[in-house]
Amino acid sequence: MLDVRRMQILRAVISSGTVTAAAAHLGYTPSAVSQQIAVLERQAGVPLLERTGRGVRATAAGRLLSEHAGLLSRGVAAAETALADLKAGRTGHLAIRYFTSSGAALVAPALARLRGEHPGVRIDLELIDDPAGSLAEVERGHADLALIVGHPGRPREGVRLERLLDDTFAAVLPADHPLATRRALELAELATEPWVASERPGPCLDPLLDACAAAGFAPDFGVRSEDHMTAQGFVAAGLGIGVLPRLGLVNRHPDIVIRPIENPEPVRTVHAAIREVSLAQPAVTALLNALREHAQADAA
Repeated sequence: MLDVRRMQILRAVISSGTVTAAAAHLGYTPSAVSQQIAVLERQAGVPLLERTGRGVRATAAGRLLSEHAGLLSRGVAAAETALADLKAGRTGHLAIRYFTSSGAALVAPALARLRGEHPGVRIDLELIDDPAGSLAEVERGHADLALIVGHPGRPREGVRLERLLDDTFAAVLPADHPLATRRALELAELATEPWVASERPGPCLDPLLDACAAAGFAPDFGVRSEDHMTAQGFVAAGLGIGVLPRLGLVNRHPDIVIRPIENPEPVRTVHAAIREVSLAQPAVTALLNALREHAQADAA
């Protein structure tokens, strides 16, 4: 296999015209340069230089290798520039996974800020409502960061799990509901109401069911929906009451009222799962910081 370093020495000799001049430019002795050229000629199996008076000139094979040495030099320089841009956050590619209700409240404003700070970074954004699936994407290296609801368990080595916020649930009532005039409600007061479901069974719904069990009842879901805006519409139409997470109430229907719940207050946790190796990218750190700030604002 041809030695790239020796090809660069050959290029220096050809451009300088003499072994002595190339040696002075490279900081080698003329003898060391001649030895390296001799080894390269043995590797190539053909002469690379021929003498012309006091100097040397390239053979056809020598010119060929010199041209390729130049291409390699330009390629290395381009790689160094690209690496510097990536390390500085001027370029790059981030893969992000999120769940539905985190999109408008957390992901959208965080990405808007990221785009302003790192406009050259390309974003691969995918909705995954299964916490285990999102975590697996990060663990396998298919995603740099994922937002996960619930308690995903201990991640694999190389993945950091950071708690972003506790997302509390609130009562969602039709505007003319008798309880709409109250400032806060106890969860048990909703026990006999018909309910509108806004979550499919799983980590998003479990905290609410656990809280209802603690209050001594199981909710009667008369109408089912799997997205928060549709659930709000059903509530506004008088088909039942809802209990929705605050993240799902960023965009509110005009004909509903929202009231805090007490004794107990249902709550779900939201985590960010991050590949630790990805934190070397400034864009990932900037995104995580933006998510933290927006999470704190939503929790306030």
